Amino acid sequence: VQLQASGGGLVQAGGSLRLSCVGSGFTLSMYTKAWFRQLPGKEREFVAAISGHGRSTRYADSVKGRFTISRDNAENTVWLQMNSLKPEDTAVYYCAASREFALSDSSHDYDHWGQGTQVTVSS
Repeated sequence: VQLQASGGGLVQAGGSLRLSCVGSGFTLSMYTKAWFRQLPGKEREFVAAISGHGRSTRYADSVKGRFTISRDNAENTVWLQMNSLKPEDTAVYYCAASREFALSDSSHDYDHWGQGTQVTVSS
């Protein structure tokens, strides 16, 4: 199982970015997919998750109404559309997959991780 995240970058506050996570080596529809973020020296923080079939989602309170998670199982891809970005959204963003735990907000429940992609929001 491999996950490849991309789409990070530098953006001004109020701007938008779209992160992508492409999976390989597994059937995406059988996994919950999620995005977490992490600052240096801090634990990974849950951002959003989407169920295997894509009909259920879950968001951290800090991103509700601004971020949207979506997926295309045919393309084995999950996206995180981030709008109205704030400086406090600055972090390294990671995509993750879990076969057993549906819509979990705990990083411990995810056993497959992609490499991080840096998101920097300037004020």
